[in-house]
Parts: sequence; structure tokens; C-alpha cells
Amino acid sequence: MKALFIGGIKSGKSINAQNYILKLSSSKPCYLATTEFIDAGMKERIKEHKKNRRDKFNTIEESLKIYETIKANKTSVLVECVSMWINNMFHHGFDIEDMKKELFRVLGLDKTIVFVLNDVGSGIIADNKLARDFVDASGILSQLIAQNCDEVYHTIAGISTRIK
Repeated sequence: MKALFIGGIKSGKSINAQNYILKLSSSKPCYLATTEFIDAGMKERIKEHKKNRRDKFNTIEESLKIYETIKANKTSVLVECVSMWINNMFHHGFDIEDMKKELFRVLGLDKTIVFVLNDVGSGIIADNKLARDFVDASGILSQLIAQNCDEVYHTIAGISTRIK
């Protein structure tokens, strides 16, 4: 079983994805945290996410090599979040083809995986190449994930609606 929760920032997708995987899992699921500590503001966001999940998850922090991490884990996995992983991959010199290869490997695993992804493609076309590359990669990779998931949920105002 694979599922994607996609929505805007602070839409409620993370908490809904957490509740979803907890209902699916017969044992404590893995929370794969992809965010790298960037600044004080990011530290506060990470603190909030840790508070929300309390001791309900086994947390593993991995910002790049998600395939190996997920493969090695014996339980269901919540990937939080794909958007930060894309950011990390670009920051460390990887390109969209590298990301596709890694995600194809992840999607080929026979295990329950729930992905969380920011929907960043509904705004204007950015004025700089890096931002445009990020939005394009996010859109392309969200399509790839959604096509290979059993279920896809769009979240807005804390409500996740199944769209697939």
C-alpha cells in the first residue's frame, strides 16, 4: 500500500498523513524525517512536528538516501516530506533524473509507504531559475508518485479528500 498526501504549506497534510499511517500500521511505524536543519525558523517547524508525533513513531533522519533507509526498515514508513527531500537533493548537486531514479526504487518496494508533499505548483512562475527548477521537479515527481500510489489525498484547511 502506498499513499500520497499533497497540499499547501500548513494545510494539515502532515497530521492527516500521520493519523492515516497509524491506522494502517500494526506496529509502530517509521517517520522518515528528510529536513536538514537550515535556520532557527526550520528548527521551530521541526520541533512542532516532533511534538505532534510524540512517541507514536520511530524517527529516522535521512535527508538524501531515502531508498536505502526505507528498504532497511521493517515497518511501514511515513516520508515527511518529499518537498524537503527535493530541496536537499538540489542543494547537494543532484538533478531531476537522480531524484526520479531514487523514487522509482522506493516505489518498487513491497511495503506500506505514505508520502507527504507540498503542492507548490498553483502559484505564479517564479522569477529565478532555482525556484522554477524546484517547482518543476516537484510537479514532475508528484505525478510520478501519484501514478504509483494506491491512494492520493489532497489536503486543504485540514481536510484530506481522496482523489485517487
